[in-house]
Amino acid sequence: MVSVSADLIRSAHVRVPAAFRDSPQFVSEPLSERLGVPVVVKVETANPIGCFKGRGTWLAVAELRAAGRVGERRGVVVASAGNFGQGVAYAGRAMGISVMVFAAHTANRAKVAAMRRLGADVRLVGEDFDAAREAASACAGEMGWELMVDGADPWIAIGAGSLACELTDAVAAGVLPVLAAVYVPVGNGALIGGVGVWLRQAAPMTLVIGVQATGAPAMTLSWRARRPIETERVDTIADGIAARVPVTEALSLMLDVVDDMLLVDDPSIMTATAELSAALPLAIEPSAGAAWAAALQRPQTSAIALILTGGNVTSADP
Repeated sequence: MVSVSADLIRSAHVRVPAAFRDSPQFVSEPLSERLGVPVVVKVETANPIGCFKGRGTWLAVAELRAAGRVGERRGVVVASAGNFGQGVAYAGRAMGISVMVFAAHTANRAKVAAMRRLGADVRLVGEDFDAAREAASACAGEMGWELMVDGADPWIAIGAGSLACELTDAVAAGVLPVLAAVYVPVGNGALIGGVGVWLRQAAPMTLVIGVQATGAPAMTLSWRARRPIETERVDTIADGIAARVPVTEALSLMLDVVDDMLLVDDPSIMTATAELSAALPLAIEPSAGAAWAAALQRPQTSAIALILTGGNVTSADP
């Protein structure tokens, strides 16, 4: 299995479909005024699935197909809260690979509908993401299909890291200010792992700060303890970062490239999400809003960036 590296992230960038690559990135005047320093937003919502997941899932499915591990008769099984499943379904449909997604009964309705629209066979199982992940693993074994675990497959982190290439390229070109820190929402850790690997090489003075909800702190607790720590339950409006069982591969990557992990509560996430939606204005998921909530809670002295990971919302979201 390949290792996540800056060289692979750079070379993989051109393999990411144009629809997901070179996403909007700019200094937001209202957010900068609010925080007192330049605030760069990296908008990963303006693409066919409304989130950043299309980058890494495309590479991961393509690599499985190239290796002969999936094909016309052998599909992919995944567990997802919605966005990851959309990414795999999008790639699977384009490459002629069948995709089965296990999601919790509590999964975001709009995301479930979107996965089905993209051709995935979606099965609702259990009350949280990790129950769905157990069901996906069992099903893959029974069917002989390929199990893809978000955070475990290195190509997912490699693809996600490609968005950080775009940030540092713009800084180098003088289009964006030098960044003191990048705030990254963390679910299973693939995104922050890829972003962190790239920034360690291209911008080693830029802090990589992960953000989770207080109601879903498994990766934060694990990062601080430097070992996997499961939680008994998750309880947060930010469904895209709600996981109670750490992914060990992602955690291992995070230990070397993440500078800090912060927790923010749901009221702060809801307020921050509303502020982002009004300031940009864009549809913003609570999971993405968590990054702004964390930035507001820390003193800032120079420019920062927020990774706005998704914009798939329902009427129940802020």
